[in-house]
Amino acid sequence: MDVDDTAVTRQTAEALTRVGTVAAIKLIARAITEADDNRADWLQTGVHDALTGSGGAPEAAESCAKLAEDPEEAVRQGAAVVAAWADDSRC
Repeated sequence: MDVDDTAVTRQTAEALTRVGTVAAIKLIARAITEADDNRADWLQTGVHDALTGSGGAPEAAESCAKLAEDPEEAVRQGAAVVAAWADDSRC
């Protein structure tokens, strides 16, 4: 997360969400738990952009479900946030 350039945060979150693998979503989940409110907003925007863009990111939801059982509490919490964002994007 670049403190001087929020576009980096947004674009990285979007790219990782589009990849959608467990490893990619795990990076976002960890970032969420460390982000301040401003960075969390940009992470959410990037995730939303990926989910609502062409092709969406169908693997992301499946990866969130897998991460719900991760041994690391921060990852579980962050994955729950990503899953909630994914649900909100489908409305």
